[in-house]
Amino acid sequence: MSAADFASGKGHTDENFPVASLLVSARHRAPIMAFYRVARLADDVSDHPTATPQAKLKRLAEIEASLTGAGEACPEAVTLGRVLGERGLGWEHMLDLLEAFRRDVSKLRYESWDELMDYCRYSAMPVGRFVLDVHGEAHSTWPASDALCAALQVINHLQDCAKDFRDLNRVYLPRQTLARYGAKLEMLAAGGDPALTSAIRALAERSQVLLESSRGFASQVRDGRLALEIGAIHRLAESLVRRLCQRDPMSDELRHTRLEALGVGLLGVGRTLGARLASRLSRTAGP
Repeated sequence: MSAADFASGKGHTDENFPVASLLVSARHRAPIMAFYRVARLADDVSDHPTATPQAKLKRLAEIEASLTGAGEACPEAVTLGRVLGERGLGWEHMLDLLEAFRRDVSKLRYESWDELMDYCRYSAMPVGRFVLDVHGEAHSTWPASDALCAALQVINHLQDCAKDFRDLNRVYLPRQTLARYGAKLEMLAAGGDPALTSAIRALAERSQVLLESSRGFASQVRDGRLALEIGAIHRLAESLVRRLCQRDPMSDELRHTRLEALGVGLLGVGRTLGARLASRLSRTAGP
């Protein structure tokens, strides 16, 4: 298969959460978008419905080689490698992400929540860490970022669980959680089963715990514009988790419309602005 055969046609505006929105400073958007383009390419490869595992792994290897300078088969990865070099940044976050996409090709089931979190360590956490590195933020912000990114990943999995099973025979819902509620994989194809709904709701509640642990993330970053983007994303995630806990994800539309996303995101921006202003006033007032 050629590189063009793998392309899904999706772009950054098709994602469930903002990618390098206008809240982010223009000087940081270019490297973030370069990173996103390679991630999008690799995601398209791993999610291709008809390509063989061998063809997928070969293409992912070409992307990695292009990133590290060992090849030129993927121009987008070559560009990312150059951008990273210009910024004094390493390849480690994209290499971790490519490991996740290789797992997507070869691993179709997850046993436990811990196993799913290990997957998120490669599939989601590197994205947040990269954005923080681009902004020159301290590594002490990584734990809160990791929790938020893992929550976002699980939310995406829960929203897409039926589609992933139907199109790719891939199930991220941990087997232990499904078994605890008496849910079977076949229910993903049929939908509407209370046991499956209960299992999904339990996973959404665990995502809610991750969001709670990342609530102070925006206040930890120095860059004010990045803090606002984090605040918007966090509020959007909270809204989606509530929907997952209150609705049947197999029959109800959970995603925000563009207007809903804008409104919820603005609420997150406002909350973050208020918190940062209160913190600044508190420091000014002194003891």
